[in-house]
Amino acid sequence: MQPRSRRTFLTLGLLVTAGTALTACTEPHGTPPAGAARRPDPDEPIRLRAVAATDTLLAGYDALLPQAPQLQPLRAEVAQHRAALQPTTTAPPTVTAPPSSAPTTLTALAALERQTAQSRLADLDAASPPLARLLASVSTAGVLHAAALGDPGATTPAASTPSPTPAGDPATAFQDALSAEHAAVYGYGVVGARLTDDQQRTDARTTLAAHQSRRDAWQRLLATSGATPTAAAAGYQLPFPVTDAPAATRLAAHLETRLTTVYADLVAAAPTPHRLLAADALRDSALRAHHWGAAPTPFPGLPSTPTPSTAP
Repeated sequence: MQPRSRRTFLTLGLLVTAGTALTACTEPHGTPPAGAARRPDPDEPIRLRAVAATDTLLAGYDALLPQAPQLQPLRAEVAQHRAALQPTTTAPPTVTAPPSSAPTTLTALAALERQTAQSRLADLDAASPPLARLLASVSTAGVLHAAALGDPGATTPAASTPSPTPAGDPATAFQDALSAEHAAVYGYGVVGARLTDDQQRTDARTTLAAHQSRRDAWQRLLATSGATPTAAAAGYQLPFPVTDAPAATRLAAHLETRLTTVYADLVAAAPTPHRLLAADALRDSALRAHHWGAAPTPFPGLPSTPTPSTAP
């Protein structure tokens, strides 16, 4: 048996511990004491832009709902996004009637979801850490919506790669992400060994290669910044027995779901030049979790439905 200091556990505990470490200093401040003067919220312009974009999406859904009532669950998630993004320092704007340019087909709505998801990432570096985390999660949900609506562009792999000369100090933030990728690489070795369907085995090999590539990218980024990358552990304990193909697909979904938590937290914890890298990783893991059968969630990577933050 390996010494305890060399063991790493591929369980909820491991990945949540990583996420907890990342988010411990990124949660929003509490509510000011009663009667205290409220300072302006620097995130308010970003939140208002996000709400306006969400209203356009809601209008698009409302225009199509009469002939496509099956869109209601997706529309409900978009409404949850709006509530979470809404600033608390201003009166909530009302959703306007569908504009004349509202999507008239599911294809057009899917494209709008994808475009809106991409636009949300433009404010990552300017947002506070908690809001950046929320924006990345909502953006990821939009990509999942676009995929559900049939947009092939939604599943295109992310193209961002770490800068060869990273700014800031990414060491602390990215060590936990690297550790999680080490665990994922080990886990997919188990997944591939238990699958029997040829297409699933091909998918597992492709995903394993993607995680190896992400692991190598984090190692290069850390090494370039002067840090020593965390090494893989000698062994990992699985969260449940994996003895057949159904258990293997459950393990794959579990791995990707836990990685969404790690990467959502990394968006908040990483230096601003690297937030987009974490958001891209969040998106990729959420798409893979969906592929392997993970239950959908309106806020990928977040432990619960967020509420609008009170300005510090």
